[in-house]
Amino acid sequence: MRSTKPVAAPSIRVGIYTRKSTEEGLGDEFNTLDAQRSAVEAYITSQRENGWIALPERYDDGGYTGANTDRPAFQRLMADVDAGKIDIVGVYKIDRLSRSLLDFTHLMAKFREHDVTFVSITQQFSTSTPVGRMTSNLLATFAEFEREQISERTRDKMQAARKRGMYVGGRPVLGYTVVERKLVPEPDEAKRVRDIFELHAGLGSVMRTVEELNARGWRMKSWTDRHGTTHHGRHFDKKNLTTMLRNPTYIGKVEYGGELYDGKHEAIVPMELWNAVRDRFAKNSTSGAAEFRNKFGALLKGLAECGVCRAAMTHTYSSRRGRHWRFYVCRTLHDRGASACPGSRISAPKLDEFVIERIKDIGKDPALVAAAIEAAKRSADQRRPEVERDLREAEREVKRLTTERGHLIDGVARGAKGLVERLEVTDDELEVVGRRARELAAELLSLETHTIDEADLRRVLAEFMPIWDQLVTGEKARVLHLLIERVVFDARAGEVEIKFRPSGIKILTRKSA
Repeated sequence: MRSTKPVAAPSIRVGIYTRKSTEEGLGDEFNTLDAQRSAVEAYITSQRENGWIALPERYDDGGYTGANTDRPAFQRLMADVDAGKIDIVGVYKIDRLSRSLLDFTHLMAKFREHDVTFVSITQQFSTSTPVGRMTSNLLATFAEFEREQISERTRDKMQAARKRGMYVGGRPVLGYTVVERKLVPEPDEAKRVRDIFELHAGLGSVMRTVEELNARGWRMKSWTDRHGTTHHGRHFDKKNLTTMLRNPTYIGKVEYGGELYDGKHEAIVPMELWNAVRDRFAKNSTSGAAEFRNKFGALLKGLAECGVCRAAMTHTYSSRRGRHWRFYVCRTLHDRGASACPGSRISAPKLDEFVIERIKDIGKDPALVAAAIEAAKRSADQRRPEVERDLREAEREVKRLTTERGHLIDGVARGAKGLVERLEVTDDELEVVGRRARELAAELLSLETHTIDEADLRRVLAEFMPIWDQLVTGEKARVLHLLIERVVFDARAGEVEIKFRPSGIKILTRKSA
């Protein structure tokens, strides 16, 4: 009989990490780096039949704390893990690798990413066993709780800093530069800010001020972020100019919770000029606009779109001798003037009436009913791939921001500087993207589960006008938003295009049942 030799187990490379801080005493015989390594090597020898071999490379950190990961040998160890040179990381005790729960949890995740096992020889801890993995997951749960606690403490500290008038980060404003986390006036920009306030105080109109600023070629602040990317100043528009003119930073104040606190920075706008601009805003707001908006509704607000530049159309009005005229105006035209877009401007009652009459006409003509159904289905088919793509992108961004947030919180916990502002920005971005992802998921579900048939459409349109006449303005607007996706008005061609919402008919049918 021919004898066979046992097949040797594949080599499993073990990197031994040792650490000793200067504060630790000498009473423990395994306190020295050599003693720790010898103990781990002995354990590796006992696992020789499983293919374990100790790598000759020494990863020894003498005189370094385990409270953070700023250790040279540790960094070399992690670099070799990234390079695929290590299969197992072995230590004498867990605290030799890290004394920080947050750091330890992060390391376990990194080891899993590279299929690296972690073994502590004196504590019977190995991520290759079910018990070890369960313990690692339990530690991760506690670490997440600690992250949330740190996040809450960070927010509390930032709120307290605002109340003390301190600058806590955010996008720089025109007129100031940031020096050692403090706002310092930039002379040329500060003069321009005062000029803008004086210009608005003289003109008395935000829109006229916007047009003048853009005609002069003036822009919002240009700045460079922490990554070295330059952000060039944007054109002025009605929104960003209004925000600027109401920013209390310019009078040396910091706003928090609706209250103003004395800031640690210097004011660059005189109080009398600030009051003049504030009084101008107050005067404009008492022109009867509030009463007008309550009395007249914009039925197509959020639906009307400019057919020239594809911007949304905003609802506005003009008044003379107690009479009011309402309009839908292209947002680009409204914010930046006629030079930005030849745009669209149409009487609001006229466009509202046209859309309502068009809906009534559809119910009278079988060909129009079929065309409306086909248009809604076609719109749904065209919209679905776009929603799916946007949803995937939003979900990827949520995942990326969540990971970035965890790393930032870890850094804050370790005392790293300059991360608090980044954490605040990341939290804001995560909230916005998360909401967007939820909205897209709901829209996709609606596209996939709702269909329109001729009976549904005829029934709703037959009931449309009798019900319509009984509705108040807010209810009418809501019905139109359910039924219509958008109304495109092209001033150049003098045409109106109505795009029905694919799920709108079904929703209205259920509500009228």
